[in-house]
Amino acid sequence: MSRVTAMVRYFAQAVPFRLMPAFITTLVLLGLLAVPVPEGLTPQAWRLVAIFLTTIVAIILKVMPIGVMAMMAIVILSLSQVTSPTSKGAITDALSSFSNPLIWLIVVAVLISRGLKKTGLGNRIGLMFIALMGKRTVGIGYGLAICELVLAPFTPSNTARGGGIVHPIMKSIAAAFDSDPEKGTQGKVGTYLALVNYHANPITSAMFLTATAPNPLVVDYVAKASGQQLHLSWTTWALCMLLPGLVALLAMPLVVFLMAPPELKATPDAVRFARGELERMGPLSGKERVMLGVFGGMLLLWANVPAMIGGPAWTLDPTVVAFLGLFALIITGTIDWDDVLSEKSAWDTLIWFGALVMLAEQLNKLGVIGWFSTGMRDAIVASGLGWAAVAAVLVAVFVFSHYLFASTTAHISAMMLAFLTVGAQLIPHEFLVPFLLMMTAGSAIMMTLTHYATGTSPIIFGSGYVTMGQWWRVGAVMCVFELLVFAVVGIAWWRVLGLW
Repeated sequence: MSRVTAMVRYFAQAVPFRLMPAFITTLVLLGLLAVPVPEGLTPQAWRLVAIFLTTIVAIILKVMPIGVMAMMAIVILSLSQVTSPTSKGAITDALSSFSNPLIWLIVVAVLISRGLKKTGLGNRIGLMFIALMGKRTVGIGYGLAICELVLAPFTPSNTARGGGIVHPIMKSIAAAFDSDPEKGTQGKVGTYLALVNYHANPITSAMFLTATAPNPLVVDYVAKASGQQLHLSWTTWALCMLLPGLVALLAMPLVVFLMAPPELKATPDAVRFARGELERMGPLSGKERVMLGVFGGMLLLWANVPAMIGGPAWTLDPTVVAFLGLFALIITGTIDWDDVLSEKSAWDTLIWFGALVMLAEQLNKLGVIGWFSTGMRDAIVASGLGWAAVAAVLVAVFVFSHYLFASTTAHISAMMLAFLTVGAQLIPHEFLVPFLLMMTAGSAIMMTLTHYATGTSPIIFGSGYVTMGQWWRVGAVMCVFELLVFAVVGIAWWRVLGLW
């Protein structure tokens, strides 16, 4: 008996996971597998749903580090062979997302941000923000939101903008206040600024056609669903989203302040300190100039300026631009290969975000998303709801089903046209445009929800300033808040514009 007790004690101390959360997660998996396969799904598809939901539960309960939980999903998917009848096909599917350009854009953006820290340019930019708006922490938050707004019309990758440009600035500002997750001081200002950094991203993505990659797809779906009644040009989109977007962006730093208040609220000495530090730093160093040049060049390429001048042949994918920038930093000696190898957060993100993207893609491939969309449509038709309730349910279900996705493009591709078509069939013609515009706004607002919702989220979450619980709580509140802003301010604004 004593030997058994000793073994149990050793096991409890030695295993690298938390036993009770692991036990709960195992029960969730077994419970889901015991449920009869829903009509319309294959047994393989239902087992994949069980694996996906179990992975999410394991991540939420923090059974082990998120990267290990992602690896667990890869192993289980490969062994269960739910996506392929052969082991080779299953492991190919399990690793398929690691060739996804979006994932590598995220990884490279994190690696490039190391250059801002190493050269001191990021610290300089952070001090400039503090000198300009640093009397209160909320003022710095507004500075980050303004930065997002200025960049949004010209940066068609929200990941490049929020994760590759604004986030390094945010980290530099936090560092200037000695707010660092590694020191346990992230609560000083870092948690608040990281949340503002992130939640500005979905709002600005909703405000401009060129602010995120899937927006042109939204334009196409809206035109199809409305029978070409509503075609959103760049100007029309910007005008429709201008007022509700500005209201949401203006209120967001205050809402985040209430939900995740920084320990340092008033920073009366910060402006004087920042100016003194800038004087001490002196003029730009050579490496700072290189970093600034590479950063500026990447921004021009991400904004598609060469294509505007020379035509479509000069268009470069955002991931190509990111790799070009990283290579330029390495060959100029601005950062070295050891810097790349030692950036643990980038490689951790590659594993866990890649696994979640893979699961979402396989859910779509096995028909789970189509089954969900069709079932939702049929249930709404059979419910006999009034048109206003139908519109509200369609928007809400479309937005909150993003908990199942690790890509806005995949979500929009899989579900949006079906939901728009149902709305066009059930909502009176005179009220169709407000519904279509709410769905358009929702396609970006849904990014607020999770730490895997879009390419920007794993970059900011991976920096360690925000816990998963904080992220999901603030994300849910901000999603509801922004939907209400667009529903109230937006619908009134669209009435003023004569769109309905």
